[in-house]
Amino acid sequence: MFASRIFTHLHANCLPSFDLPNAMSRCIKAWALTALLCLGAAGAQSQPKESNTLKLDEAPRIAIHAQTTWIGQSKPAFNTPTPYSDSANMLSPLSEEGFSMTVTADVGLRLWKGAQFHINPESARGRSLSKSLGTASIPNGELQRGANMAWSSYRARMFFLQRWNGDGDTVDIEPDFNEMGGKATANRWTLVAGNFSLLDFFDANPYSKDPRSQFMNWSFLTHGAWDYAADARGYTQGVMLDYTTPTWALRFARTAVPVEPNGYALDEALGIHYGDQIEFETDLPLRLQHGPMRGSIIYYRNNAQMFSYKDAAQIAGIASIDYLSIPRSEQTKTGYGITLMAPFDEEAGVFFRYSKNNGEFEQYNFVEIDQQWSVGGVFTGKAWGRGQDRVGVALATNDLSQAHRDYLSAGGKGFFVGDGVANTLNYGSERAFEAWYRWSVDDINTKVGKLQNAFSVGWQYVLNPGYNQDRGPMSVYSVRWHSEF
Repeated sequence: MFASRIFTHLHANCLPSFDLPNAMSRCIKAWALTALLCLGAAGAQSQPKESNTLKLDEAPRIAIHAQTTWIGQSKPAFNTPTPYSDSANMLSPLSEEGFSMTVTADVGLRLWKGAQFHINPESARGRSLSKSLGTASIPNGELQRGANMAWSSYRARMFFLQRWNGDGDTVDIEPDFNEMGGKATANRWTLVAGNFSLLDFFDANPYSKDPRSQFMNWSFLTHGAWDYAADARGYTQGVMLDYTTPTWALRFARTAVPVEPNGYALDEALGIHYGDQIEFETDLPLRLQHGPMRGSIIYYRNNAQMFSYKDAAQIAGIASIDYLSIPRSEQTKTGYGITLMAPFDEEAGVFFRYSKNNGEFEQYNFVEIDQQWSVGGVFTGKAWGRGQDRVGVALATNDLSQAHRDYLSAGGKGFFVGDGVANTLNYGSERAFEAWYRWSVDDINTKVGKLQNAFSVGWQYVLNPGYNQDRGPMSVYSVRWHSEF
């Protein structure tokens, strides 16, 4: 009933439009009611102490969190040669407007010592620019949840978490979305099983991960060449095991891939089709004022029914061939990613990412990037008296393998890019730049926590979209509102 009331009210009051004054006015009213519903539901649970850090014997047995994010985007027109005006995966040269809105709740239950259960009902609505086609640098990361669709409600996550203490000092774990909080030892094991997103636990880059509060472009969500196992909304099912110490961590997961590329249905045969990933994260010898530099390396392996670019290039020029009807066979796709992070302040610092996959087989779960490097940072507004504000700047260069280029040049189509016409690819690295500013709006204090709000504006610039020097460049302007309890 709680989730139903939220979704029904938002559906009735949020306009599927970029008409900013009307949309913001009605959506703000909907968000206000959402917050009241969350507060009312949370008020029924046990009251924690004044401290935000929960001790195990003081923590409530049930916790409720909720978030809502609205993003509006506008793309001005740009010139493109006539031969591309009716291509299969076309980035429209016309001016466009798009939007997305997501509403997510987290209901957490503390089962026994170290054990938690979480379920996340989620609803999404959106209209993407050019149907999210024609570029690997898709401008809105929230549109993984729902592109070009009316309200769709689904279960995003439902997982069990068990934490086992090891040795070392006792540390406090802050309560958060999908985390009940409490006390644990510095050295500890964590097991997660069920439905979740791999980005919840892997590639823990605090500066470039969350499109709801940080960079919105898909090039900055995670390693671009990590074709991480997920359904079309970015979620999967499986198991994850993590061992954490004060200076390093090691984690492994086996999770499900979709039945077909970027599909909604997951393949539950985890012994045959799966995504494996192992990541090592550690402090580095160089220590800055606000903590040590940190680095991580991730390796992944996907087993699925995929086509090879080399074989598919032989039939790519056949006009009647459909992307999903290309013959597929059992294949293994591998790749790796490296991240370096340097903290400058609380929630502020710089990062560098590099990732690459074997480039032989189709993009199956994420976006069409075979090699990527990206660099960027998030900084505070202390210099102008706005210490809670954040500003982000980042640049990414995306590339395709030679086999992937040959396939597109032969008239092949991927899930997101590809003209479907032979000899139309004037190849060039796709480069994405993004800058944003986030104003922190005053929190609303309640007896059970804070309602946090933020407003952002941003600009994205993509050179050679779709890896084609004859296309673009493309600019995208964004506004975003995010509320979280």
